[in-house]
Amino acid sequence: MSLFGVELDFNNVVAIVSVTIPVLAFVWEFVVIRRKRLGYRFQMDVLATDSTHAPSAAVLSQLQGRNGLLNEPSFVLVRVENAGWRPIEASDYLAPPTSDTGIHVLFKDRRVVGMAVTELSHPVLGPFFVTVHGDVAQETPGFGMGAQNGAGLIRLPRVTLNPGAHYKVLAVLERSSGIPNTPFPAPEFQADLIGGEGPPFAWSRWFARLKPARTEAHTFASRPALAFIGLLAVAVLLQAGLTLFWPARPAPLDCVGGTLRLQGSTAFAPAVTEAAKEYARLCEAKGAKVVADEGSFQGSGEGIAALEKAGADAGISGTEGLGDRVSFTDGPADGSHPQVLPRPIAYSLFTLVVNQDAKVRSLTLQQIRDIYTLKITNWSDVGGADLPIHLVDRHRGSGTRGALEQRVLKGRSVPEAGVDDCAQLDRNKPGVCEVDSTGTLLERTASLPGALGYSEAGSVTTGGLVKLRIDDMPPTLEGVEDGTYPYWQTEYAYTYGEPPADSIAAAFLRYLTDQGGKDILREYGNRPCSETEYPLVCTPT
Repeated sequence: MSLFGVELDFNNVVAIVSVTIPVLAFVWEFVVIRRKRLGYRFQMDVLATDSTHAPSAAVLSQLQGRNGLLNEPSFVLVRVENAGWRPIEASDYLAPPTSDTGIHVLFKDRRVVGMAVTELSHPVLGPFFVTVHGDVAQETPGFGMGAQNGAGLIRLPRVTLNPGAHYKVLAVLERSSGIPNTPFPAPEFQADLIGGEGPPFAWSRWFARLKPARTEAHTFASRPALAFIGLLAVAVLLQAGLTLFWPARPAPLDCVGGTLRLQGSTAFAPAVTEAAKEYARLCEAKGAKVVADEGSFQGSGEGIAALEKAGADAGISGTEGLGDRVSFTDGPADGSHPQVLPRPIAYSLFTLVVNQDAKVRSLTLQQIRDIYTLKITNWSDVGGADLPIHLVDRHRGSGTRGALEQRVLKGRSVPEAGVDDCAQLDRNKPGVCEVDSTGTLLERTASLPGALGYSEAGSVTTGGLVKLRIDDMPPTLEGVEDGTYPYWQTEYAYTYGEPPADSIAAAFLRYLTDQGGKDILREYGNRPCSETEYPLVCTPT
């Protein structure tokens, strides 16, 4: 996905959302809602005899009305405040210019008996409610009580409130209608503000009209803002999880277009194929493509032969190099190959794999050598099941086979195959067959009782197989590095001559050895050469 020509992946989208949400939350909360925000809350609304909510409320039952005791007396405490960050002025209240009242509070089924201002955040608010003429105090015209459409009414004046300023009004009421001894309907707070800038009644002020907001004690933020904050928290946690468990791979330092062709080792194929696909994805804008399928990887020896043929067909000579092909081998290529150049990439972990029916999980190094010299031909001879041993080998030229012969069998060759197809083996007698790829070897070993094969350790995902321990040591890179596990090999990348510095082959090899590609190699159980003490030798320390 791209935005304004910039390529975006999932992590980038999450990052953008993580930045956008708090910005929107801030704008909504402090620019839109809290620019001018008239807040209110009813801190008390109880019957005068309800001692559960107000222990001293029973005193009010003694209040006398014109016709004796009050009828189901109650009292209400309402708090009015400026919950925004801009001052609320008298002209901000939505009311006729000739009216001194800015707020109406209605009480259905009740009549207001009396009221008083009980708390002011600052004494300067007092004259909005009561004025003193000589020794006589009088309520202001905008402050009073009455009735409206049969409901009790409290009128509150257009009080100028600075941010955070408030006042409280206590009202005493009695039932005027409705069913006796039933709960009263909730009070109704009626007010409106003109929140925009400009002269009174200008269109911009009407357009930005803001409704009053029911607030709560010690309120942190409005519900929409809390929703935004919740989304932000989810986005941050999601991005943190992606960073910790699915870290983004860095883009190549240099992207080169063209078609890259990979071939060679079937054991190393999964790792380098994944790295090549990631390189092509990151460099898609430059036109990078990769040809690396099952047919491309036929084995280390076959890959070298195909590379030499491609160079010869292209007429490469002198100091020129082929810039679109790389072949990988398990260990140095056998024989003399003067036209191709090796580069150590990583060292890989290999393992012997046995069919689970053999009932064997560990062999000594000597037992393995005796099996491959056909001195031991039945698993019962090493404590396993009474099954003949069937050796499933790779063809000559396989780097995995070469590593087994060099590092485990002490330079001795594996036995020659007696049949071309493993399915032709007599299951009641020991035998040897050969296959052309790591995947095929694993399939044949899993399906043939008593079969023994070998593979790159990270490729063993087929069911029915057991990775053999050697001298009780499991196949691990740590075992290779401390010298207790013998089956490993250095992986080499071969090019025909020195590829041009601006070629896709050269760019991919830089990505594979020194950039994000080595992280992919590590994910497949390999140790990148750049992490060893001597990268050009690339052997365990």
